[in-house]
Amino acid sequence: MKQQEQVELIKSILPMIDAGTAADAGSVVKNPTSSYVCKDLAKREWRSFFENHAQIIGLSGDLPEPGSFVTVNDLGIPILATRDKSGKFHALVNACRHRGALLTEDERGKKNRFSCPFHAWTYASNGQLLGIRSPALFGDIDKKCNGLVELPCAEKYGLLVVHPQLDGVIDIDELLGKDLAAQLSSWEFGTSIFLGNGTLEKDLNWKIANDTFGENYHFDSLHSGKLDNLFYGDATGYDEYGRNHRLTLLSHYVDTIRERPEEDWNITDAGIVLYHLFPNVQIALFNRVISMFRIYPDPDNVGRSITRISHYSAQHLASDLEDEEVESLEGKSLYEADMTKRLEFNLQTQMEIVNSTLEEEDYYMGEKSQQAAASGKVEHFIFGRNEPALHHFHRNYREALDMPPLEEYREAV
Repeated sequence: MKQQEQVELIKSILPMIDAGTAADAGSVVKNPTSSYVCKDLAKREWRSFFENHAQIIGLSGDLPEPGSFVTVNDLGIPILATRDKSGKFHALVNACRHRGALLTEDERGKKNRFSCPFHAWTYASNGQLLGIRSPALFGDIDKKCNGLVELPCAEKYGLLVVHPQLDGVIDIDELLGKDLAAQLSSWEFGTSIFLGNGTLEKDLNWKIANDTFGENYHFDSLHSGKLDNLFYGDATGYDEYGRNHRLTLLSHYVDTIRERPEEDWNITDAGIVLYHLFPNVQIALFNRVISMFRIYPDPDNVGRSITRISHYSAQHLASDLEDEEVESLEGKSLYEADMTKRLEFNLQTQMEIVNSTLEEEDYYMGEKSQQAAASGKVEHFIFGRNEPALHHFHRNYREALDMPPLEEYREAV
């Protein structure tokens, strides 16, 4: 995001902080709880949004050099994502062409060759079949026709995108839209460096997990003493980009930044920029760390979901604040003027948010919401005027499945 755009974004939120206001969706709506528990609907979602929809599986930093690979097992297909010797990204079905055995069960690593543990057929990182064991005994095999099955894939703006169907079409610019594509390009995700990851498997529908990221109305109550000490809980910048959207939250550090010349303002120093990329990805930029959250339904359990979390360094996103002393959530100084320690602090902060807030608080509450929905006694949840991202996600999700729109909430007379 260009620096002047960052300045304008910060300036658009400062009046909300000063006046105690928030982004306004224009109405209060009802969301039927059946959308979180209906098994037939879950099957339609799986087909439309996962089996037959392009999927963001990570950032370019997941495949930092030729020979790098990661495996993905959340889409009903074992996927082996590689970067070949020439640097090209491939999405291969992680199954030997002989008898279908997994070539690797490792989550990530570096290999230029993959040897099947079953019968030692060997493949290059581009999927080409290099050799089979004892070919004279096995029989003639055309190596050119028996490489690993390759799925459609594309890499652009630092995003790694795969389509689960062999005839699937990927157009990243169309998925993002012109304005958002240009914005994501400016963040230079392609320069990110993978730092670490984690997984949350919880008893909540994938859309309830997604809803967690759609509002910060809960900061002052649920995260009292934690995130409310870091961020202004209600003021939220909100922008839509087709089916995608962006939320911007400012931290209390913005009170220091606003006293500085505007040419020194940096949005990722001042707060969090959070993108929702339809249908299931959240990308958070906070100082020198990028965090990606990929949320998947459990195909066999409508009330369960899996969240894959990846963290990346992005030191190029923040301004030089080495002379600043930054405090941890507990108020203890962690470093001064040491960039390595600053990165460690930012990652620690992100992991604190994930471990002690997302898992133990947000998702814990989400599991209670799931129980309420599953009880059949609560017919709908209510999305407020100050929760426009929730309106937007559920409106788009319902439109995509030809479902009726959300009803406006009205008090019974």
